[in-house]
Amino acid sequence: MPIRAVHDDVAPFGEPRTPAVNWLRRLVAAARCRLRRFGAGTPIAMRRDARQTEAIRTTGVRTLSLRPESAMSEFTAHTIPSLDRIAAQEWDACANPPSLTETNAFGERYNPFISHAFLSALERSRSVGGRTGWTPAHVLVEDAGGRLAACAPAYVKSHSMGEYVFDHSWAHAYENAGGSYYPKLQVAAPFTPVTGRRLLVRPDAAPGAREALIGALRGLREAVEASSVHVTFANADDAAALGAAGFARRTGEQFHFLNEGYADFEAFLAALSSRKRKVIRRERRDALGDEIAIDLLTGSDIKSKHWDSFFAFYMDTGSRKWGRPYLTRAFFEEIGATMADRVLLVLARRGARHIAGAINFLGDDAIYGRNWGAIEERPFLHFEVCYYQAIEYAIRHGMARVEAGAQGEHKLARGYRPVATHSLHDFADPRFARAVRDYLVREREAVDEQIADYEAGLPFRKGDAEK
Repeated sequence: MPIRAVHDDVAPFGEPRTPAVNWLRRLVAAARCRLRRFGAGTPIAMRRDARQTEAIRTTGVRTLSLRPESAMSEFTAHTIPSLDRIAAQEWDACANPPSLTETNAFGERYNPFISHAFLSALERSRSVGGRTGWTPAHVLVEDAGGRLAACAPAYVKSHSMGEYVFDHSWAHAYENAGGSYYPKLQVAAPFTPVTGRRLLVRPDAAPGAREALIGALRGLREAVEASSVHVTFANADDAAALGAAGFARRTGEQFHFLNEGYADFEAFLAALSSRKRKVIRRERRDALGDEIAIDLLTGSDIKSKHWDSFFAFYMDTGSRKWGRPYLTRAFFEEIGATMADRVLLVLARRGARHIAGAINFLGDDAIYGRNWGAIEERPFLHFEVCYYQAIEYAIRHGMARVEAGAQGEHKLARGYRPVATHSLHDFADPRFARAVRDYLVREREAVDEQIADYEAGLPFRKGDAEK
């Protein structure tokens, strides 16, 4: 059973399984059977020497020069084993260029998870690298003048944990057919199920930079003898480009709060059905009672003692419920030093002692809820700290949405709406690629129907749910 980190969710709170959910499970089970039969009687490439995979995992990927395709000869590409090898302003000119608008940024002018500060914090804190199974191999594409034109956060992986797009059945099918699924190449913000830019291209880059980057990712796959490239939680623009380049598209769903210009939390409640309004008011009242207070901290208000408290919540909940959490204590110190103005800590306090908390990251247009933990059990405190406080903050600061992490049908009853997510996948073995594509056709149909089923059961008053 894969390790689950302390990232988001508890089990759905009293929510019945819908017919679409049950149908999805039956359909996916059938598709997995087809994947398991892939290659029966037709052995594929020999298994990779385990020592080679171990060497990548422990010593990293050296800097590699990647030969561009002939149509992209004006660009050169190479990898770097750490973001310390590139200046923050260079990386961020591609990742979060200041010229982006809400329209051309697809609703995320600034995404903290692809910033140099966030990704560097993961490396410096050893949350990735070393023996974590996430070996940095970031891809850089430069133009004829040597200027960085595009880049991608890439990792050579020896497992499938911490991704939130589950491909364990693919790995098992490929291994059973005689192949080696690992290492694989992951283009992602580690441990972060948040949609965003993955092909990071400067707005003023020469035409063809994105295509050169896609070609370089395939070149890296070949160079490290990886089975596949996986670009997870890509935005619509990148998904279209990767699809046009032959990557297979996979869809999933999440649940987001969408701010419809509400004046305050009560205005949001007024858009819900009467019964749901009463439930949410009762949950908020019972979560806090008379003895629990909420502290909202950001920027310089976050002190080392607050990180100590939050890390204790994170470790206690993660270790007790799911296994080994991914992030180290040093990671939180790093982001506190380099990007605290993009962090919102929501801490529940009894007297002078904090007992629970959630960490959120702040974009220009969205709040991204990430990790939660508690050292004291209290009914509905999870909903208050993770969901309702985030909604209030978004409304108060005019932010467009709250993304509260992966999974969690229980969010629907609390004003969150279903939203499709996209990941793109490319395989070295064409026979396995065909098997996966067949699987994904059926899975996409099931996910589309599931989202439609969720939409039909939203708790909003008639008319509001259709906005």
